[in-house]
Amino acid sequence: LGVRLGGSDLCIRASPWPAGRATGPAVRISLLGPLRAWRDGRPLDLGHPRQQAVLATLALCAGRPLSRRELLDDVWGTEPPEANVVPVYVYRLRKALRVGDGPDAVIEHARHGYRLTPGAVDVDVARLEGLVTGMAKADRAGDPAEAVRLCGQALDLFRGEPLAGLPGPLAERERLRLTERRIALAQRKLEWRLRLGQDAEVIAELYALSAAHPLNEPLAAMLMRALYRDGRQADALAVYARARHSLADELGVAPSRQLRRTREMILRGDETGLGLTPPAGRAARP
Repeated sequence: LGVRLGGSDLCIRASPWPAGRATGPAVRISLLGPLRAWRDGRPLDLGHPRQQAVLATLALCAGRPLSRRELLDDVWGTEPPEANVVPVYVYRLRKALRVGDGPDAVIEHARHGYRLTPGAVDVDVARLEGLVTGMAKADRAGDPAEAVRLCGQALDLFRGEPLAGLPGPLAERERLRLTERRIALAQRKLEWRLRLGQDAEVIAELYALSAAHPLNEPLAAMLMRALYRDGRQADALAVYARARHSLADELGVAPSRQLRRTREMILRGDETGLGLTPPAGRAARP
């Protein structure tokens, strides 16, 4: 997955080490929460936040060399210090991450800049993308149970706000992107569980998720569909009313077309338009 962000390409490669595997790279880096790193299971001291941000930038683009200018732009933005600070931070990080006798075993000085040595580090964001790929395959194969299992593993990788406390433009952008990814994954997991007929549990979780994100209209629409399928039309329409008030009070806007159409189809009893296919073993509601 490659995404252009600011002055550099964000490159995330799926880790070859699946979740839960005991073997693999000796160094593991976690970005889905406050930055953490371990070597052979032991936590590492990564220095002050700006130095940590340099490591996070390298980890987000594992395998692609980043020049000093790219690192300065991503970590310091429009007010960079002298370029010589980058080699100093890289030197300190090499010492912190050292594996075996080679000082450059984890961060190497490539022709066009610095990068994490391919295969030397397991990054949780890369593992996340690998799980997302597996979820898509399971969905295409018509296996929602496997998709739910993989989605649960992906959500378990999060340990709080991604890149919490790290400075710099790239960290801020990635914090927002990964937070949105977490919400989207939670939604997909609930959708798949609805396909499996776990209506009561999913409705309770949807209520909690909607309360935490009252301006998320796709969430509100999904809760409305789930309530309607459970025979709770009045509750579904009440969700619409709350969402409409929240949008008007907080943003001064009307509900989106998606939310309005969901309400209209519920009023008409249009289950086909709502996409409400009954779970396996259950007939459609009359």
